[in-house]
Amino acid sequence: MARQLRVEFEGAFYHITSRGNRREKIYFEDGDRERFLEILKRTKERYGYLLHAYVLMDNHYHLLVETPKANISQTMQNINTSQTTREMEGRIDSEKRLRRELGKLKGKILNEE
Repeated sequence: MARQLRVEFEGAFYHITSRGNRREKIYFEDGDRERFLEILKRTKERYGYLLHAYVLMDNHYHLLVETPKANISQTMQNINTSQTTREMEGRIDSEKRLRRELGKLKGKILNEE
């Protein structure tokens, strides 16, 4: 069954969540969270979204994002790809495995008509 198309439009507000596969941790130390915040900063500059709030839990994150451009799919693909790629560049060990394997991205649009 195909995934439903993500609704995108200028000025949309989204509650975005992404969780580690099998609910495993994606952040093990403060440095992991700091690197994720750097990814958010870089993608904000590139895609022009507004980040109103965020929560970084051990095994998932929540973002409250506003998109002046209709580009949430591109934005989130870049965030999750950057996070996974960084992890694959050498921070894999037998104990932590590929801990940044993120599961399905979920996004709920918050705007009311």
